[in-house]
Amino acid sequence: MCLVVLRLSESEPERLVLVGNRDEFHLRRTRALSWWQQPALLAGQDLEAGGTWFAVDRQGRFGVVTNLRGYTAPPQAPSRGELIPAYLASAQSPLAFLTSLQSVATRYAGYNLLLGDRSGVWLHSNQNPEGIHRLTPGYHALGNGAHDSLWPKAIAGTDALRRSLAAGCDAKGLRETLLDRRETPDALLPSTGLPIALERRLSPAFIVQPDYGTRSTTVCVLQHSGGGWVEETSYGPTGIPTERVLVTLDEAQDIPPP
Repeated sequence: MCLVVLRLSESEPERLVLVGNRDEFHLRRTRALSWWQQPALLAGQDLEAGGTWFAVDRQGRFGVVTNLRGYTAPPQAPSRGELIPAYLASAQSPLAFLTSLQSVATRYAGYNLLLGDRSGVWLHSNQNPEGIHRLTPGYHALGNGAHDSLWPKAIAGTDALRRSLAAGCDAKGLRETLLDRRETPDALLPSTGLPIALERRLSPAFIVQPDYGTRSTTVCVLQHSGGGWVEETSYGPTGIPTERVLVTLDEAQDIPPP
């Protein structure tokens, strides 16, 4: 993903409310949200590298990965999209998985990796010397910079999520959280090493360009009591929705076939 906003709560019925946009080239082949059998998880899939940007299983374990802008990928770097399926295929806690990952993390291109279960949510960036830290209850944003970087679209997205949740935790309101197409004024753009014209093109929460743009919006709500739901909306190059998938998570059910 390229922009994620979320709320963690110990007191609300929802322990996690997450909304994320995946920005990608429109020609890159993708499979929409569906159940995988090996490992057993719910996710979309990048059909060129085989991994995913977001996934959740029936036990409420989940992962999100975003690319870090401004870092050169090492030669023959493995796909960052393999990290979330590897976590969900393991029996490790988020902290244990991230701890074991640190020894090989620099083999990958720059990433922010967010992993969670019912015990909490942890973040690791392979470009952050401070290592792993646990997210506190409250609102957070994750993008193509450091965690909680004050990029305008991250701030606006967090504010939009607050407003949406104040009005009720419904799918329509949440999916509209990150649909803002407005470009950021040049004076407020982050400096990530890209030309200013490209920084401007990439500055909206929802990017609409003929070659590259927001391909999907994912909404994930996980309850303290167990279960929850995930919705994914896919978009074409003009930003018009082309497909919407809504899946209710029920730990009592078997995983359906693909």
